[in-house]
Amino acid sequence: MQKIGIVCAGDEELKPFLSHIEKIVVTEKAMLKFYEGNINGTPIIALYSGVCKVNAAIATQILIDTYCVDTIINAGTAGGMDKSINLFDTVISTQVAYHDIDDEILTEFHPWLSTIYFDADPSLLNIAKVICNENKKVYLGRMVTGEKFIADDMRDHINEKYSPLSVDMETASIAHVCYVNKIPFISIRTITDNATHSGIDNFEKNCTQASIIAKDIVLDFLKEINDHYKK
Repeated sequence: MQKIGIVCAGDEELKPFLSHIEKIVVTEKAMLKFYEGNINGTPIIALYSGVCKVNAAIATQILIDTYCVDTIINAGTAGGMDKSINLFDTVISTQVAYHDIDDEILTEFHPWLSTIYFDADPSLLNIAKVICNENKKVYLGRMVTGEKFIADDMRDHINEKYSPLSVDMETASIAHVCYVNKIPFISIRTITDNATHSGIDNFEKNCTQASIIAKDIVLDFLKEINDHYKK
């Protein structure tokens, strides 16, 4: 049976999961709380890492080293970048990149990537395709990560260079840690704001509803993983 780590950035994104975790045990490490138990028979460890790249990386490495997870899912909210992505649509990552560092940082130095993108795990992508076929508000596509809300003057540049569906502050760092540890990874993010409804106010207004939607899709994902390993 796979043990799944679920990393959320904020407490509002984690909160919808907590009522679904059976026989929950809470432990603490590095000033983080880890919620361990089962969701519909699947062993999980869930937490919120805190916002931004370093916090997410710390949480991810602890999940791997201390809790020995087999797979990591990043769950929560994001900003929409592509014009086709609307509020409360959900993006599942095919590739992830940083939009706020120079390309050669990752290609000429550790981890010596062949491109600037971290790819989602192929087996997890196959599950994502099943979910996309069943839910027309779920999209597969590229995500980008950087440590700021996207203002209008940045949006065009990021879209032109990366063609992402969504943007957030943690996903690429989680993918980065999973890549160097050879741990399967995918991200599931529901949209709180976009070019038409931009800014922190929209994020705060829509975060609760978007987090519940993301949670529901992650639960569908866990069911598919569980069914796969029963075959």
